[in-house]
Amino acid sequence: MNSAAGEAHERTNHPAEADLESLRAELEETRDRLLRQAAEFQNFRRRTLQERDMLSELGKSIVVERVLEVLDDLERSVEAAAEMDREEDVSPAYQALRHGVELVHRKLLDELARLGVEPIDAVGRPFNEEEHEALVQQPAPEGTEPGIVLAEIQKGYKMSGRVLRHSRVIVSH
Repeated sequence: MNSAAGEAHERTNHPAEADLESLRAELEETRDRLLRQAAEFQNFRRRTLQERDMLSELGKSIVVERVLEVLDDLERSVEAAAEMDREEDVSPAYQALRHGVELVHRKLLDELARLGVEPIDAVGRPFNEEEHEALVQQPAPEGTEPGIVLAEIQKGYKMSGRVLRHSRVIVSH
């Protein structure tokens, strides 16, 4: 009877081992699938964050480009006020108004700087088509090499290393 009991035990044990191996293989497959999905999710999350950052930078740059036009107007106002100060005797009310415009101008420059906006250096530097837009060419003054920016017609700006607006310049030839 022992041999019959051993045979019965062997028959029931063998299918159990096969089931166990099948479950182990299924567990390994499930674990592998889970790890792949986790990796795919990490990649998706990273791409989503990169796209969000890129869109945020794009949105900021669009707004800043529009604000640069306001900055240009403020700078023209400050320059006009400086001209008027040299030519006429101005009233205290005008001086207070001029001081207020200068204060707004400085605050706007500070806020733009906080956003990473910086002016492009142009005058006296070699012309660089990535940063400058040549509007006029003039003969080079004595002692000046050709291809040097002589004057800036409109200031250019960068933000986070990207050109927002090219400097419009006069270049020597």
